[in-house]
Parts: sequence; C-alpha cells; structure tokens
Amino acid sequence: MLTLDDYDFMGQTAFVRVDLNCPVDEKTLLVEKSERISGHAQTVRELAEKGARVVVLAHQGRKGDYDCISLSQHSLLLGSEVKMPVKFVSDVCGEKAKKAIASLADGEILLLDNVRLLSDETKYKTIEENSKAELVRELSPLCDVFVLDAFSAAHRAQASIVGFYQKPVVAGRVMQHELEALDKLKSPARPTTFIFGGSKAEDSIGIMENWLSEGKMDHVLTCGVLGSLFILASGKELGGTLSYLKEKKAIDCLSKAKELLAKYGGKISFPTDVAVDSGGKRKELSTGKLPCHESICDIGSQTIKEYTSIIAKSKTVMMNGPAGVYEKAEFSEGTRALLAVIEKSKAFSVFGGGHTLSAIDRFKIDKGKLGYVSLAGKALIEYLSGDNLPGVELVRRTPPPERTGCSCC
Repeated sequence: MLTLDDYDFMGQTAFVRVDLNCPVDEKTLLVEKSERISGHAQTVRELAEKGARVVVLAHQGRKGDYDCISLSQHSLLLGSEVKMPVKFVSDVCGEKAKKAIASLADGEILLLDNVRLLSDETKYKTIEENSKAELVRELSPLCDVFVLDAFSAAHRAQASIVGFYQKPVVAGRVMQHELEALDKLKSPARPTTFIFGGSKAEDSIGIMENWLSEGKMDHVLTCGVLGSLFILASGKELGGTLSYLKEKKAIDCLSKAKELLAKYGGKISFPTDVAVDSGGKRKELSTGKLPCHESICDIGSQTIKEYTSIIAKSKTVMMNGPAGVYEKAEFSEGTRALLAVIEKSKAFSVFGGGHTLSAIDRFKIDKGKLGYVSLAGKALIEYLSGDNLPGVELVRRTPPPERTGCSCC
C-alpha cells in the first residue's frame, strides 16, 4: 500500500476521493458538518502543502433522495477545516470542470460537484468495468495520481472509488490509518473482547460468526438489540421488547444467534439484568424476571459490573454500538460505563458506528486515550465480516512506483 509518504506530488494533478457525506436538514437543505470532513481535511491539506494540484471527488446522499444535493456548502466546510481556500465548480466532469482543473496552480484545491449526480456513478460492478464510466472517460487524461481516502465508501465498486485504477493509486491518511488500525485488530493481543450494541443485529452477527470461527474472539459482550436477541435465544421471553426486535428485523437473526450460542456459548455474554422504561424512569430487573411489558433500554448494574471487569482485563477491545438508549440520561449508564473503562484501560481499542462516535463525544471521552475511532459505517462492518472491499483491494494491489524525489535520493 502506497501512502502520501511514497509519492512526489509536486506539480502533479492529484485526484483525491474523500467522503464528505453529511447530515442534511430535510426542510432547509442546510448541511451539518460531519467528523469525516475534519478527518479528510488532513489529507487534502497535506497534498496541497506537497505542491499538488488537488482535485477533490466526493458524494452527498443517493440519487433520488432529498439529501442528494450540490456540494457548494461542503466546499466552505472543507475550507474551514483545511484552513486554505477550496474552490468549487458546479460541474462533475463536463467542460466547466475540465477548465477548472486545467487552471489549477500548484498547491490549489478544487472540489468538484456531487459525483452521484452522474447517472452511471453506481452502474458498474467491477474495478475494470468502471473505466467505462463518464467520470473516468472524461477526467482520466487530467489525472496524474489517484488518492483514495474514503475507506467509508471503499465497499462500493463505483467509478469515483475504483475507476481510476490505471493511474498510480495512493492511500490517503484516513484510509491509511483505518487499515493500519484494522490490521492490528486482525492480529490482536489477547485476550480480545468485542462489544456489540446498537440496533443493527445482522451486522454484529456477521462479525461474530467470522471472528469466532477464526478463534480471534475471547469475549463477546452483547447489549442493545443484540443483547435482547441473545436473551431470547437463551430461552427466555422478552415481552414488550419483542415487537422492537421485529421492527428492527433482528428477529430474523434468532436462529443464527441460537446456533452461535450453542457452538460458542462460553465466549458469548448477554445481560443478566436490564433497565426498562417504567413511565419514563429507569427500573432494573434481572432477566430471570422477564418477560415484562416495558421496553428494555439499557443493561443493568450487575451486567455493567460483569462487562467492565472483562474489559479491564482485555488487551484488545472493539466496540460497535451503544449499550442502550444513551441519548436519555436515565438509560445512559451502560454506555457511559463501558466507554469509561475502555478509556482508562491500556488495551488497544477500536470504535465503529455513528452512534458510538456520538456517545464518545456526549460523554466527553478523551479520544487521545483510545486506540482508533473509525469514521466508517457499513464498510467497517463488511471488512470485519471478512468481505473484500473493492477500494481496499485497489490500494493494496498497486505496485510501488520508482521514487520520484530529488536526484540525491
């Protein structure tokens, strides 16, 4: 894998694919800044400082959705993070875009418009097929080097991700740091503990199955929807929470949960007590007293004690998803406690999922004491589930070019 350290960008037109996808207010269409912009700003700024003519490719929303809008607001947000002017052109690969690219000087930055405004951005299925896309056909002659920084979109074989494969391909800092952290996670110091919370049971089940089969998980701590699913898989009834599992389609994973519990039961922990919403107040009860008509909203005090004890003894920790409805003070105890013990531990830690990142910010967890906080969502899940990501394959299959530094090197 080539990084920004391995290529001489001076005077080169560098296309850099980032992920600037941000929350958009449905009524005003105003864009809210995402942490991804701050992350990618490092790569963009470094390319400009190295003398590249920086052409930024990015997407917003999906075609047909309300948030598939122009990137004009994003140019201002990116510029404020890069602390350098970011030009914007309301075109992706037409004559306006080509003219703007050709007029760039060394060290200048240009953001093209939303690549998903193109009809064939998502059409092709393989790396090679994407060379036929309009974006690649029109802009490839203007590109000297392609920098892929969007790990969070690397699971998609789309033109702006893999179409410039015939150019030198370099990993940006976000891509580099994601892969370095995940490679370290794939060869973990033991014992290894994974914490699965949130509401997407199917994603967690896929990772569990892959890592347990490879013998790389020593402890699996389930909470959130997955915790409720495993309570059900253990033979207990849930009551009011069952309808929520059906709503989130977690119930579709019940047979797989039972299978994993039968095969790896010694490694899988599920809540021994829970906190339910009793008229807006927190009420704790042991799982032996289930079913109940109230909804489960957090893990209970005994489970918190059991889980934090396991985490404190771990050398590698991965957390994906909060323990409960952390946005409400009454049900934030589980998530807060798990994050706090990881913050204090000396374990190498990796965090994924948008709600996990939000919880880290909400509870003022010191990111400097954490291992790595991923900016990816579905791409991270697929990578940890053992799937091949087209973008990752691309940056890892490119042979290093000859060094193009000064003659004394």
